[in-house]
Parts: sequence; structure tokens; C-alpha cells
Amino acid sequence: MKGIILTNAYSNNEQAKYQPARLKEELGKLGVKVEIRRLNSFDCKIENGKNLTEISGYDFCVFYDKDDHALLQIEKSGVRCFNRFRAMVDCDDKMMTYIRLSDEGILMPKTFSAPLCYTKNACNGEEVYGRLERELGFPMIVKECYGSLGKGVYLVENLAKLQEIDEKLMYIPHIYQEFVASSYGKDLRVIVVGGKYLGAMKRVSGGGDFRSNIASGGRGEKYDADEKTIKTAEKIARILDLDYCGIDFLFSEQGMIVCEVNSNAFFKEFEAVTGLNVAKEYAKHIISCVE
Repeated sequence: MKGIILTNAYSNNEQAKYQPARLKEELGKLGVKVEIRRLNSFDCKIENGKNLTEISGYDFCVFYDKDDHALLQIEKSGVRCFNRFRAMVDCDDKMMTYIRLSDEGILMPKTFSAPLCYTKNACNGEEVYGRLERELGFPMIVKECYGSLGKGVYLVENLAKLQEIDEKLMYIPHIYQEFVASSYGKDLRVIVVGGKYLGAMKRVSGGGDFRSNIASGGRGEKYDADEKTIKTAEKIARILDLDYCGIDFLFSEQGMIVCEVNSNAFFKEFEAVTGLNVAKEYAKHIISCVE
């Protein structure tokens, strides 16, 4: 069996380097040859009406990038991808994630999608801001639909700040959400592999930030998730058809609320805190799928 791990062409993030290296290590222990390569989008093309890719001769591809065009072309060529194109797209667009998980009995924050804007110097009026204030109140969360590592997420405490952020994001797909105050500076990261709960890590903010992302200075603590959270996490992975994912939950009095689903969630801190071998479990799942 032979596989390839594709990473972003430009990223030098240390966590992003750890991920493929650990997976290659564990796959190697199980007798699988793996090549790690930076993705070059020119490896894929449309020529004479045909989908062509140089990512061939592999039994599988682990895709550690967000180039959905390249992923779809590789998948269409017949290579089994982890995760699949549809799963990655549904996770990368945060509003799409909420829509896909809606009507499934899963707790999520009240969420509105911002109107798409293509008009220069456009701005929202009092009607829009009045509706948001009535529905969500202040503070509220404004979040870019595409982003990771806690970037593009804003805690908006008043109307003036809302107008400022809205102007900044006018031409960027974004959402408005209710703020879950009980989870300020903390959340729960759950890892699911092959549809099965692997473990959980509580993330705690460093320095008073409302976000708890490790990349933003947060730290991890081992955490034992309850049965309801475990079942919800596995249900989410099943609905979105994810081979591997990290699901972020917010703490609330009503129960755990889904915040985000990450199709390529980093696991360096997770392995260190929990003592779980995430890469080994993912490697075993990949092999079982391909075989």
C-alpha cells in the first residue's frame, strides 16, 4: 500500500508540520509507504475536456490543505481521499456546517448568515442592526465563514463595534451568532476517528481572551466527556461523513453546544495532554478503509 500526504504550499506552521510527520510515522510502523508533498495546484488541470492530475499511483491521499478544487480533482481521478471533498467543504464553511447539522437535534448557537455583498461602498442599515440586536443582543459573535486558529472571530459588545466589524467584513462571507457567556475563554475539543469517539481536551484561554484556541495562546487539559457529548460527536461525524475530525463544543447550562467542526483539526497538544495516539488511530482507520 502506498499513500501521499499533501500539505499547503506555503504554510510553515509548526502544528501543521507535526500533523503529517506523525501520521507518516504511524503509517510506516504499519507497513505503509507514505510520501509527504506540498500541494502544487498545477498538479491538477483540465485539458481537452478531461480531468487530469499528477497525484496518481497512490492508494490514498491525506489532504492537509483547504484547496477544494484540487481535492475534488484528485478524488475524481479515483484516489481515496481523507477527508473526502464533500466533508471538507461542509466543514470549511461555518454556515454550511450549521445548515448541514440543523434539524438533527443538535444544540447550536442562534445564527444568522450575513447578506452577500458585491456593491462598492454598501452598508447595512438600521433595520439590519436593529434585528440583530433584538435577536442576539450584545455582546454577540461575528465570525468569518472561512478561517481557522481562532482568526476572523470577533466579540462585539455594542452597536458601534458591530458597524465597524460589519464594514470590515462587508465583502467577506460571515455570520452573526449569540454569545455563550458561560463558555467565555473555554471550550471542549473532541476528536472522532472513523466515526468513533477517541477522546476530549478542555481548552482554556491564556491571558483573558474569549477564544481558547491553542494557536491564540490557550492551553489544553485532559477531559472526560459525558455519554451525551460522545454520542453527539459521533453523530456529527456521521452526518458530515468525516473520517477524522475535531469538534469544538461550548459549555452551557442547556448542555454542550456545537461551535465548530474541523476536518483537519491539529492534534499535537491533544496527544500531549491526553496521552492518546491520535496519529496511530487515524492510520489504522485509513488502512482499514483502503483495504
